[in-house]
Amino acid sequence: MSESIKAMVMSAGVGSRLEPLTKSVPKPLVPIANRPVMDILFEKLAFTGVKDVICNTYYLAEQIIDRYKNNSFGINFNYIKEETLSGTAGGVKKCQYFFDEGKPFLVLSADGLSDANLKHGIEVHKKSGAIATIGIKKIAMEDVSHFGVVVTDENGFITEFQEKPVLEEAKSSYINTGIYIFDYEIFDYIPENTFYDFAKNVFPQLLLKHAINTFEISEYWNDIGTIEQYKQSTRDLFDKKCFFNHAPEIVTSSGCYIAEDAYIADTAVFIGKSSIGKKSKIGKNAVIENSIIWDNVVIEDGIHVRNCVIASNCIIKTDLYSQIVGANELVADKSLKV
Repeated sequence: MSESIKAMVMSAGVGSRLEPLTKSVPKPLVPIANRPVMDILFEKLAFTGVKDVICNTYYLAEQIIDRYKNNSFGINFNYIKEETLSGTAGGVKKCQYFFDEGKPFLVLSADGLSDANLKHGIEVHKKSGAIATIGIKKIAMEDVSHFGVVVTDENGFITEFQEKPVLEEAKSSYINTGIYIFDYEIFDYIPENTFYDFAKNVFPQLLLKHAINTFEISEYWNDIGTIEQYKQSTRDLFDKKCFFNHAPEIVTSSGCYIAEDAYIADTAVFIGKSSIGKKSKIGKNAVIENSIIWDNVVIEDGIHVRNCVIASNCIIKTDLYSQIVGANELVADKSLKV
């Protein structure tokens, strides 16, 4: 890009659909292959040429602030702390002071994992003359009921939004990814000190002016907002569908895993695709199958963990199948097997 562009990362959400994982960490710090999703996002923003970033924080805000106030990504990290949630657009409005009049800026969700070509999106926006440009992604038609659907004209300008339509009523298989490029003029459409949402409040106003453009994201994109999407992102990484820096992948005779500074017994068995966090301990003859294990977790000798997500600082003394375990748990109850 010929000039630098500023960005906002929406980071205030509670992440209730990821509970119990988000009881101990905010959603932007949920790890994929031991890397907080916001680390990955900041790395990609820096690669794009973005140096100045602001985040709105609310839930477990101090964890986010402490992690990024002195970061190694080349990002000048700024933040606001919201006392009450103010909606997607309301949160951006509170950061208006950070942006420069007459210059476009990026807004992204902290829970998005993507290889989107942001430089391309910015160029599309600048040429369009639109107030807003949305990154859209084509998905399988049978999945549209889970997302906000976008309908466009032949020039890529949005004519209609459909919020999680039933399959029979969906007019498109393109969805809103939550990657936005705005002109400064967007602030004229967001009142101060009001709970305000882009999808419900701002975009309907802009549609009347035919002022919302799109750019297609053909690269990888996933929203880790639910447990299943979170697990899918880890699978996608192993399947080489998405790319970011992480510890080396270790391939065994029966599976593969990514681990970082963990103790893994020689007789431990890995089946499928798993990630093991820092300082975790996998005991003798333990079997880890298609699971995500965070930091400082102890899997005792002979324990079988299958299709689980285990948050940090847990001790697992019984077999676990298809369980989501929040942080700081001692799990010895046989009833959790099934």
